[in-house]
Amino acid sequence: MKSQRLIFPDAKALARELVERTEVLAHASIFARGRFTCALTGGSAAKELYPALAHAKLDWSRVHFYYGDERCVPIDSVESNHAQAYAAMGRTGATFHHVDTRQAPAAAARAYEANLPPLDLVHLGMGPDGHVCSLFPGHPLLEDEVDRVAFLTDSPKPPPARVTLTFRGLREARHLWFLVLGEGKREAVKAALTDPQSMLPAARAHRLAAISLWFLDQPAASLLAA
Repeated sequence: MKSQRLIFPDAKALARELVERTEVLAHASIFARGRFTCALTGGSAAKELYPALAHAKLDWSRVHFYYGDERCVPIDSVESNHAQAYAAMGRTGATFHHVDTRQAPAAAARAYEANLPPLDLVHLGMGPDGHVCSLFPGHPLLEDEVDRVAFLTDSPKPPPARVTLTFRGLREARHLWFLVLGEGKREAVKAALTDPQSMLPAARAHRLAAISLWFLDQPAASLLAA
């Protein structure tokens, strides 16, 4: 595994670096394979960073967005990760491949996996409990080693029904980028990056990544040694 952490004074500085590195990776992916495939996140990371990412200088016609996870809510719901991402970047001309949440969770997960290509990049937000995507601490789904995409109907955070990439899905991505903002996440950041025995989902995702890159604002990184 190749790993790097980047620490920024605030979200605005972090967003600038995210745009620059996305341009480099996307151009390389398009040159090598004809397109750039990226799974997006939701939550505070998306809200703070995706408006800036919409201004990246890319051949947007070759950019394909997927999702690391999705809540089983209507596609235009304020709780939908797709709705949030599309509101920020829908005018770019990129192609958005959203989860069909009109289906039952199991069927939606199967359909999404069937159409999921190899991913160049996965964006991972992280909760204060160390969860990534909809992979929550202690949940049985953490042990799914077969599926790339799975579903759950008992999420500890509402809404209970979700579709998510599994650890296998994350492991097969070419790059994992952790986008983490806020002091409330500093304990989980410290565990994921300094404790090789941590079983937090973020720590496990970090260890299995082919290339792991952490974008951290100063509050989120405040417990890391300089």
